[in-house]
Amino acid sequence: MKRALTMTIVANMTSNYSEGLGNISSVQKVFRQQHVYAMRSRESLKNAICVQAGLYEDLQTSLDGAMQKFVSEEVNAATCRALEGGYMSTKNLTYVRNSSFYLTDAVACDAFVNETRFHNNLYLASKHAKDNGLSVQNDADKTGLMPYQYEYDKSLKEYSLTVDLEMVGKDDNFHAEADPEEKKARVNMLLDAVRNLSLIVKGNLDNAEPLFVAGGLSERKTHYFENVVHVKNGALAITPDLKDKLSEGFSCALLRGDNFSNADQIVRELNPSSVKQFFDDLKQQVSDYYQA
Repeated sequence: MKRALTMTIVANMTSNYSEGLGNISSVQKVFRQQHVYAMRSRESLKNAICVQAGLYEDLQTSLDGAMQKFVSEEVNAATCRALEGGYMSTKNLTYVRNSSFYLTDAVACDAFVNETRFHNNLYLASKHAKDNGLSVQNDADKTGLMPYQYEYDKSLKEYSLTVDLEMVGKDDNFHAEADPEEKKARVNMLLDAVRNLSLIVKGNLDNAEPLFVAGGLSERKTHYFENVVHVKNGALAITPDLKDKLSEGFSCALLRGDNFSNADQIVRELNPSSVKQFFDDLKQQVSDYYQA
């Protein structure tokens, strides 16, 4: 029986940032196969998807040493969408409920090449200097002039999402369970967010919609396509193993905009649907699963 929804996505997205040194910000990176790759962490990606999906609109918080999600007999994963991504509540008794969906890091397809960008707030500092009879050159400390720099990376990245369909809307801590219609709605909210994912990084708007996606409903609760969807030098690797996995009742989709150097080969050998059709079909399968 198919009990999970899994997909692996290639998207053009920016990396998120790790620690800064003074006025210098560096993107998050990971070391793999003797190379350094820029990345967007799974935590950052999950938060962005949950916010855009609208799952956090009913979020309540509780302070118990650290800030955490509020949980109670009445407010649990069955009644509160914000708890679908998991929680640990230490208020009075400790309750732990794992997430019903899992993401991997979004890792760049090609090795990191440092691109440093330089900025300053010269206009604001000049306006303040003019209004107060100061000089930006001679009174830099009084005008708040601050040059800064940061590494920049926007590149093709691969990530996977897997949803445990049996766990959605259930909270065993309180023996509570949402109705099938609510379960379907939550999964479809995630799908809509992934399909239309948009990120804001350092004031820049980032269209992170899928350029290629492979997946569907699965018997295995794992990132089934994580090891076979790869891009190198702008070309999607079309391997026998990718074809074999797709033949097991899965499908793939391609955003046709010359995003891959071998787009014609992808169309010829994998026969992908449109991204819209892929997600529409997947939402119908989710509806059928929950019989809603």
